[in-house]
Amino acid sequence: MVMTMTTPNTALRAVRAGMRMSQDDFARALQAAGHRAGEPNDANKRLVQRWESGAIAAPRPVYLRALEVVTGLPIELLGFAALPGAQVKADREGGHDLTSSMSDLATPEPAARPGTPHGTYVGVWLSRYQFYSSGRGESYAGQHYVVLLQHSDRLTVRSLPNSASSSLALDLTVDGSVITGTWTEQTAEEGYYRGARYHGAIQLLVEPTGRRMTGKWVGFGKAMDINTGPWELVFQDNSTSKATLDRYNTLPQDLPG
Repeated sequence: MVMTMTTPNTALRAVRAGMRMSQDDFARALQAAGHRAGEPNDANKRLVQRWESGAIAAPRPVYLRALEVVTGLPIELLGFAALPGAQVKADREGGHDLTSSMSDLATPEPAARPGTPHGTYVGVWLSRYQFYSSGRGESYAGQHYVVLLQHSDRLTVRSLPNSASSSLALDLTVDGSVITGTWTEQTAEEGYYRGARYHGAIQLLVEPTGRRMTGKWVGFGKAMDINTGPWELVFQDNSTSKATLDRYNTLPQDLPG
């Protein structure tokens, strides 16, 4: 009799632990993500345990998007093999509205890879936005390298942890060349905003090349007023491999050209 040994999925366990979620919490988050996407699932603590123990080596397709949405990571970095075909193809009362373009900011050259196929946006992008700080009396630019995952017309965008002191998340929907959705930023505990969490809406237009998205964000400020400003995503690399994400997991200005 030959016994088959299973290999524990330490990658998934480490990601879940890093999110400070119990197995129950993680299962509930997966259910909520599936509900929001119109793809209900039956995730529960037992299923998470079986994934982490290695008893189940690959999630069923219904769990694929939920796992990527909840963790913000591609399935390959969660200890699972990618499933075939899974990735489908100034200052005034009432707030601040920044209208200046971001063209004066230097744009890092993307990696020497062919452009993403039109309509498929998976890969690493440089996210940049501008905002006005009423407390400091001037405007600032926020920059993050982000990993973008796509399932049909849904885009999940998460910042790489070492690319900025804050963490950024966008959940978007594609409609032709128009991309609309929401953004959330968790500021650093030791930074100027003392760990405050901000969120709002965003709309972007995709340039014909498919390598740049430009538009505007709207959200509330520190003084609880409504502000707007420019936001853009600039394509860098169409890979989401661990080696690629490790390369971009740094401050944008620190990455060699």
